[in-house]
Amino acid sequence: MFFTYLRRELRRRRKAALVVASGLALGIALVIVVNSVSSGMGKAQDKVLQSLYGLGTDMTVTKAATPTTSASQQPRFQFDAGKNGDSTSQSSDRVRVQGFTTLATSTVTKVAGQHGVSAAVGGLSLNVVKVNGTFTRGQFQQNQNSGGNGGGRGEGTGQPQGQVTGGGANFDVNQYSVFGTDVTKPALGPLTSSKITSGRTFTTSETDAKVVVADSAYAKEKKLKVGSTVTIKSVKYKVIGIATADSGDAAANLYIPLKQAQTLSGDTGKVTTIYVKASDSQQISAVKKTIQSNVSGTTVTTSADLADTVSGSLSTASSLATSVGKWLSIAVLIAAFLVAGLLTSSAVSRRVREFGTLKALGWRSGRVTRQVVGEAIVNGLVGGILGIALGLAGAYVVTAISPTLSASVGSTGGGGGQGGPGGAGFGGGGGFGGGRQAAAKTLDVALTAPVNGTTIALAVGLAVAGGLIAGAFGGWRASRLRPADALRRVE
Repeated sequence: MFFTYLRRELRRRRKAALVVASGLALGIALVIVVNSVSSGMGKAQDKVLQSLYGLGTDMTVTKAATPTTSASQQPRFQFDAGKNGDSTSQSSDRVRVQGFTTLATSTVTKVAGQHGVSAAVGGLSLNVVKVNGTFTRGQFQQNQNSGGNGGGRGEGTGQPQGQVTGGGANFDVNQYSVFGTDVTKPALGPLTSSKITSGRTFTTSETDAKVVVADSAYAKEKKLKVGSTVTIKSVKYKVIGIATADSGDAAANLYIPLKQAQTLSGDTGKVTTIYVKASDSQQISAVKKTIQSNVSGTTVTTSADLADTVSGSLSTASSLATSVGKWLSIAVLIAAFLVAGLLTSSAVSRRVREFGTLKALGWRSGRVTRQVVGEAIVNGLVGGILGIALGLAGAYVVTAISPTLSASVGSTGGGGGQGGPGGAGFGGGGGFGGGRQAAAKTLDVALTAPVNGTTIALAVGLAVAGGLIAGAFGGWRASRLRPADALRRVE
């Protein structure tokens, strides 16, 4: 009897039911879109952080801030000017640690032994400045009117009676980044944020081999391929693989074994960054505090810390979605619930004669109330179905358009260049002058709006809640009706 009456009443009052369902659908659809966009922004931010940290890394450990770099740490280049006016080709590589601050490799072992740390691996980030070109020595020519006075100087004037002609210099400056990776622990470190698209990666036995993996963008620029040779500071390295970053820019232009990087820079037994994997991803903050307490002279940076430095349109859009978007969806939902409740209560008022007659026929107040609540829940479920359809359509449109958002990470000063896990920004930052300012890294990411099962479950819950709230309004109104109210409506 309950379902028969319910079906007849909903069919008879289709327009009123559609109005209530549409209001709930609008609020539910907005919640789905906002949640989906927020989830997409979270994934976009994860891509940005992943391009800096690498897969599987929860935090990084670097040396604590130190005073400003001294002049002795600035790059210097010395060249032979050539002899007898000949043109001489000159080339010089200057290999420096990015950020100019390092930690002893023993620190890696100490960090790995801390409670809550699953694994730790060290890496050395280098900046290479290569100057290459020619220098021609100039020639001194005596003026013709100087006669045979010799010495090229005028009588009593002390001024030269000639001039230097010819000579000059033509040099190119090329700057690129090199990262020394611990090949014995391939699961951690910046190279894990790139995929080998040609050749192979390092083997665990190539701890001191003269081999290199090149970033695909840098390889294309320099026309490198598997089997090519790269010369760094007069040392030749064989390209064994080409790596393509999963998102954004690569961590470095070239990757070589850690021992080779230490040899090139003269920092034997040193690393710039320690990459740490926590045993429990829910205890990252606790592990950070443990490392800071037990390993002095270090700075620990988690992905959450780095996320706070993300700026640009991604950060702005994320803030809007978190604040304005969520509050707007809540306001629309509240309004939709209230409207649904008021419309249901109003519909009950128009059915006074019907409910009064039913009570006169023996229906109890509870049965009338259940009937009204049942109709409201069905309206809510219909609204939920419409809302899910609208929400999925909205999320699909956002994903199809895939608006591009920019994100800048880093741009912070301090000792050791803490702008990113490489010391001075992994894209070849550090600057010709070798300053301490970490290079900001700007990435472009496409925004998507993925819809997960949790969002759908939330939508269904909201639909049921909307129906219950509307039913509560109407049920309360129906429970107060008396048979006498129906008789007074009879003409």
